[in-house]
Amino acid sequence: MRCLKIVYVLLIIIIGFPIASHANGHDHWGKLDQISDQALQLVKQERYEEAKGMLDYFSEEFLKVNNESYSYSMDELRVITVTHDSALEAVTSTSLSLDDRVKKVTQFRLVIDAIRSEHQPLWTEMESSIMTTFNQMKETIVQGDTQTYQNQLDQFLSKYDMIHPSLKVDVSPLTVQRLDSHVSFLDSYRNESLKGSTRLQQMEQMELDLRTIFDNMSEDEADPSLIWVMISTGSAIILTLSYVGWRKYKGDNHRKIKQREFDDEA
Repeated sequence: MRCLKIVYVLLIIIIGFPIASHANGHDHWGKLDQISDQALQLVKQERYEEAKGMLDYFSEEFLKVNNESYSYSMDELRVITVTHDSALEAVTSTSLSLDDRVKKVTQFRLVIDAIRSEHQPLWTEMESSIMTTFNQMKETIVQGDTQTYQNQLDQFLSKYDMIHPSLKVDVSPLTVQRLDSHVSFLDSYRNESLKGSTRLQQMEQMELDLRTIFDNMSEDEADPSLIWVMISTGSAIILTLSYVGWRKYKGDNHRKIKQREFDDEA
């Protein structure tokens, strides 16, 4: 019975330790995520000095997380640094419009959420807006409406630029490079007299790549750490049941032997 209690204690430790570690990491990023969101809300209210204070506060808290040995990739560190500096520059600039300030801080906000979120990060919520603008571009090409196409392209490029840093966090470098090449083609040849069919061919391939990215991010893939918990828990339960079964088997055999000895003596 004592051994069985020990097994149960070990089972609780096995289950509890990874969950506690997982939750602890999320608490840190939850705070950073909240700070980035508060900075964005302050910028939307044109409270730039307070927004700067929140961004400075983010730097302090981010360093604390770094000191606790949170594992970042070089790409993540680079994107965080670049978008944070860009956001800080935007809130202290006297020449940028409100829209431009909001855009820069939104980029930073989306990046922090992308690093924290395991499923469906905030940037994926722009799918409808991005794809709507993209489809409108295709329609203007078919109609031969050059001026409207230029306007729609500008809108699309602005939206794509908004999520681009987050793509570097959540999407493979090769996929981002492929998308960037599509975007570069459309922007570089916007004023060239290309055939409509040439533009459409490029856009159709780009549309497939965009939809693949959004579809992949919408899938609820299981959290690897939770899979590890389930495997560990299942293994521990199997071991526990095996141990209990073995003890029961030994006990039954012992009783049968005693019973045979008693019958022989009788």
